[in-house]
Amino acid sequence: MDSDSLIAQATQIGVKLRAQQDESDARGCYSDEIHQELLKGGFYRILQPRMFNGGGVDCETYIRVIIALSQGHPGGGWCYTLASSHALVASSHFEEEVQRELFGSEGDFRAAFAAGPAGIPTFERRDGGYRVSGLWAFASGIPVCTHFLGGAFIPGAGGAPAPVAFVVPRSSVEVLPDWGGDAAMGMQASGSNSVRLSGVFIPDRHIIPSPVGLLTTDNLPDGTPGTRLHGEGLFLGIIFGWFSCEFGAIFTGAARAALEEYEQLIRVKPMLFDPKRTRMHDPELQRIFGEAMCRADAAEALTLSATRFHMEQCDRWMKERRPITAADTLRVWGMAREGCRAACECVEMLFHSAGASGAKRGDRLQRYFRDVQMYRIHFQSQAVTPMLRAQLKLGAEVPLPFRVNGAPARHERT
Repeated sequence: MDSDSLIAQATQIGVKLRAQQDESDARGCYSDEIHQELLKGGFYRILQPRMFNGGGVDCETYIRVIIALSQGHPGGGWCYTLASSHALVASSHFEEEVQRELFGSEGDFRAAFAAGPAGIPTFERRDGGYRVSGLWAFASGIPVCTHFLGGAFIPGAGGAPAPVAFVVPRSSVEVLPDWGGDAAMGMQASGSNSVRLSGVFIPDRHIIPSPVGLLTTDNLPDGTPGTRLHGEGLFLGIIFGWFSCEFGAIFTGAARAALEEYEQLIRVKPMLFDPKRTRMHDPELQRIFGEAMCRADAAEALTLSATRFHMEQCDRWMKERRPITAADTLRVWGMAREGCRAACECVEMLFHSAGASGAKRGDRLQRYFRDVQMYRIHFQSQAVTPMLRAQLKLGAEVPLPFRVNGAPARHERT
């Protein structure tokens, strides 16, 4: 795949996504027409290993593709991203036998990943695996996926709960019709349906230790099945910081889209007390528009910087076996999080100054405002992770889920 042509194609698809925003929101995901274009263009394969017909392009290209698609429709960008990005989990943490099974001869793999169940699922031990029942909410991207990845706790050594992730074919789960329309405030086209498993047998080889809280290579002295199989540091699969980069791309796209709408509005809408001139001549709106542009630029720059830093860490480990520390991972996350925050602020300040007409259902600026609020309430945006970064820096006690083998993750005292 050629990076420039991929980004150009994504921009063209973004134009179609924008034209279909209303129907995509009502449906809960983008159209089959868009899905087929993404499928035929190889967009779902960007993060897949070359062994499984992957794209062979870098993470920065993937981030720029997400920005272009999300500029067309943030909800559609979210759906695409969370369907395509989890190929990285599968190709990093599952053994070669399972990877070959999942990707198949054609390399056709798309998986939603719901990190935790809604309620307490049942894992009944059977020969060679578990029989599983339960409900997993917010399986973003599931309408266009071939598989489902779920997170849960199962009894570990000594009976203590162990966090795991498992993978099943989409045909093994029931996708509930609980997304789209007014089912949620924003990201209505993200395909974030719930999925239900009812007595599904999951073999042991399809269950792995959960990678969600993996912040460091401390538990990966020999790498992962992915680094050994594919020979690339990317397939260490340290996803905590990387997923924030993906969010940064989605909301950078939302900020760019909001700027386009706002510029069009102030160019044509009359000033309230000087109707012979349009609002583009209002000094206060000029200031807001200028500051919003700066925030969108900052969002993109921070997202790309975090992406490059993540890639550098992975390459460094592969070439030198230099550890990736928890502080390294949280630095990636922190840069990308600030990018998300800048993008949200861009959209919010534009919406707040656009006037009451922009609050009507179906108005694009209102849609983008609702969409960014879904990040504001997401776990990735909350204060627990900045606190964790400070605890690591100070050498203070860290929360149990982020400890390595029961001990605090490596501190950073630089």
